[in-house]
Amino acid sequence: MTQNERRIFLIRELLTEQKYTDIEIPSSKQEQEKLLRSLFNIRMPAPISDSFLRIQDAYLRERIKERGITDFSESETFKNNIFLWQGDITLLKCDAIVNAANSQLLGCFYPCHSCIDNAIHTFAGVQLRASCAELMKKQGHEEKTGGAKITPAFNLPCKYVLHTVGPIVGSRLTKDDISKLSSCYRSCLELAEQNNVNSIAFCCISTGEFHFPNREAAETAVKTVKEYKKETDSEMKVIFNVFKDKDHEIYRKLLGADKKA
Repeated sequence: MTQNERRIFLIRELLTEQKYTDIEIPSSKQEQEKLLRSLFNIRMPAPISDSFLRIQDAYLRERIKERGITDFSESETFKNNIFLWQGDITLLKCDAIVNAANSQLLGCFYPCHSCIDNAIHTFAGVQLRASCAELMKKQGHEEKTGGAKITPAFNLPCKYVLHTVGPIVGSRLTKDDISKLSSCYRSCLELAEQNNVNSIAFCCISTGEFHFPNREAAETAVKTVKEYKKETDSEMKVIFNVFKDKDHEIYRKLLGADKKA
């Protein structure tokens, strides 16, 4: 099957499953991709056919390949196995990436939302939401702020996704917010070590939708990672992944003194 044929197949299957009999498939590739992403986003975790998964996996892996995969080793390098990379985390090849999740751990249900949770669940495939749902069912309650869970990455270039719930900042930043954000980084690092992860990429947890100030978030991230590495003698490679120019500038300044020649 061609990519176009796969995309049409997936859209038709999801429209039928969700009983959207009155929606016509757009003629343009761009609109089809938007519709397919929307259908992925709103789909609840539920069993699905092997044929769907086979075609979905082929489609998503080709889409990711088309968009361009970057190996973390191409990132800007700093001392103590710390790296900085600006770009889409769903295109980064490393052992694990970190998702800024909600407390349900089920991903973003808002069609085509720009958050990282939406992107990761979209390009990993429907298996990721199902895997998270199974974890939550076994746990019996929502994930606490500062905690973390690990799942396979399915169709992403990495091997694992670590899902962590960052603090939501109110009218002002508090010490408790900083403590909980630090816990996110430490929980992920500890869970990664337990699963023999050699390289992990952190997004800017709690910034954006959760309103954590960017500079304070970056300071907490760098401080926590450095302290963890010093305390444990960990040789894990840690990549700080940023998307916005503002965050890239903040991290470069924070890490500047550790720049490798």
